[in-house]
Amino acid sequence: MKHLAGYTMAPLVAAALMLASCGNNDNKTASTEKTDSAAAAKAGITRADWGETDGKKVALYTLTNKNGVQVKISNYGGTITSFLAPDKTGKIQNIVLGFDSLAGYLAKPPYFGATIGRYGNRIGNATFKLNGTAYKLAANNGKNHLHGGIKGFDKQVWDADATVDSVSSLTLHYVSKDGEEGYPGTLTVAVRFTLDDDNALQIDYTATTDKATVLNLTNHSYWNISGDAGNVILDEKLQLNADHYTPVDTSLITTGEIKAVKGTPFDFTTAEKIGARIGQVPGGYDHNFVLNRKDSSMQLAATVTDSISGRKLEVFTTEPGLQFYTGNFLDGTIKTPAGVAIQQHAALCLETQHYPDSPNKPNFPSVVLEPGKQYHTVTKYKISAQ
Repeated sequence: MKHLAGYTMAPLVAAALMLASCGNNDNKTASTEKTDSAAAAKAGITRADWGETDGKKVALYTLTNKNGVQVKISNYGGTITSFLAPDKTGKIQNIVLGFDSLAGYLAKPPYFGATIGRYGNRIGNATFKLNGTAYKLAANNGKNHLHGGIKGFDKQVWDADATVDSVSSLTLHYVSKDGEEGYPGTLTVAVRFTLDDDNALQIDYTATTDKATVLNLTNHSYWNISGDAGNVILDEKLQLNADHYTPVDTSLITTGEIKAVKGTPFDFTTAEKIGARIGQVPGGYDHNFVLNRKDSSMQLAATVTDSISGRKLEVFTTEPGLQFYTGNFLDGTIKTPAGVAIQQHAALCLETQHYPDSPNKPNFPSVVLEPGKQYHTVTKYKISAQ
């Protein structure tokens, strides 16, 4: 097992690990699971072999809390493959888009559940300057750089540590070498996933570098809290703790402006149906919202509610921004393991982050990480049923 200096996890507790196999039928995308199976699950962590890529072994870890809520995470891409939670009647369903085998992810879907790095979101013209030096990144979104490039963190096999103490945690480690995808500095990263008994999944991101670089880590889960991928998310209600947003140009690069949401279709300061004004936003929502905050403490950023299932998703974060994306580029070509075509607006993303293209926007909060400093951000996704 690999450990980061100053961020060492406790050894794997064999007596607490359950080594039962996670079969292919255990992880269906946004589909109903057997309630009795989830209720019978023991709290802790299981590990199952999940294939191989790049000459490295891939595993699937299942975190289960005392309520029977389960989150499955692969060390391929630091990917959340499923999040099984009850609705208001107790029915257990998967509330994120994902696949039941590694093959689904090797086919390169649009970042389903993945850990994104080095830079979540877009960097304009795939270039930036840092300390007087220009850096050219991989252009993988037209002329722009998106989500870390051609082979970002979402396509890497991470090292893993699993622990069971008062809660179940999985920590993934990755070392990104100097020059990877054009970024400067060798970056050492740890991402810790913790499932607690309040049905909240907390993600702690930690990193250090040996050379000045830019960094913006996030998770790219696609949420459909109705539990049915055949439902679109347009009738779900969203509330964002954000009085401002960052407008974008036609290639979805931030203009550098910070505008008030009041009087616009971007106003979610009170709960609104997602589909109520989406027609006024060309292409749909794919925008960064500037969170209202006075400090960097963990604060509520977003709340999504679904009237059919009664589920509520709350997002808490230490980050200054949140990307709200309505699955605009989903077009039915990708199918769930159950064969359901994933159509446009079948899910939404709530990516906590620093602002897009910050390396080129000096008025945005800095994303520079210097040697001797530690990057640390925290985001929590909490699910409940009303």
